[in-house]
Amino acid sequence: MQTISPQGVRVEAAVWRVFASSVLQFHHLKEADADLVADSLVQADMWGHQSHGLLRLPWYVARLRTGAMQASATPTTLVDTGSLLLIDGHDGVGQVLTERARKEAVTRARVHGIGAVGVRNSNHFGTAMYFTRRAAHDGCVSILTTNASPAMAPWGGREKRVGTNPWSIAAPNGDGVISLDIANTAVARGKIYLARQREEPIPSTWALTPDGAPTTDAGEAVHGVILPMAGHKGYAISFMMDVLSGALTGSKVGRSVHGPYEADKPSGAGHLFLAIDVATLGSPDEFQSRVQQMIDEVHDTPLAQGHERIYYPGEIEDESAAANAAAGGIILPANTWDDLAELASEARIALPHRS
Repeated sequence: MQTISPQGVRVEAAVWRVFASSVLQFHHLKEADADLVADSLVQADMWGHQSHGLLRLPWYVARLRTGAMQASATPTTLVDTGSLLLIDGHDGVGQVLTERARKEAVTRARVHGIGAVGVRNSNHFGTAMYFTRRAAHDGCVSILTTNASPAMAPWGGREKRVGTNPWSIAAPNGDGVISLDIANTAVARGKIYLARQREEPIPSTWALTPDGAPTTDAGEAVHGVILPMAGHKGYAISFMMDVLSGALTGSKVGRSVHGPYEADKPSGAGHLFLAIDVATLGSPDEFQSRVQQMIDEVHDTPLAQGHERIYYPGEIEDESAAANAAAGGIILPANTWDDLAELASEARIALPHRS
């Protein structure tokens, strides 16, 4: 079902999930795997993170076509000590491998108090908090790291050498969660691609041109250098995330990692998933009480000028998802519609109607 808003056509999330899953099944993903990937992309759109939503479906399909990403890879176990597991994903679908890592980490945390799962030779997995939030609902504090293809220069340099290398932390919060999901650049690279898709300018503080000049042109920024968050600190954090995700797991690192928009190159991405069972360390109710104290103290903080409200981490995403659901679903940029229409035509499936 769809509704018309002043900004465009809203299509319900459930409709997009079916569409995206059908496209992925056409490209040989198993139904359960296709459903997982579709849900991860649509959920990103519902959270308001369209840079990691259905915008990426054509990129995944392009990689499936070339074999750079394998639709049905079988992971193999390399190390298993009980609390620690290392698997080789053999270029499988990032969401599928990361969901396996989540389940394994949570299962091991319930036995040992902590579970750690490393994944090598994986692919882009969408939003990291899609998985850490699931682990939080399982009663664990969770941390997920990944590496990515070069996007920023090391502090003091002017050429790409370091990835955005995002990471997420999530924890239980009653029936919900608190969650963080950030790249280590001034902005996630996907937001620049989204701005280019929308034909919108970007802030001059986001990126440099290939010649090293500030730019508001998203097209130039894609080929240039994204600036780190917090200067040298963002660069250093990103470097260390590659240590955890790539070097430690035995996956690719640095310039050897390739992004989801490179259709014909195996990614070599690595991930590390940590889960800590809250109940092993003490009463979950007491943990929740302490978390609630933190939330209350944040909410009660006097507001600075120009601000109307203070949020705890993850609160904006929950409210955005609820608002989009109440409004009738997701509005996509026109160029994303066009890209999805091509996928629909190829797979001979119906694209949700667009007026």
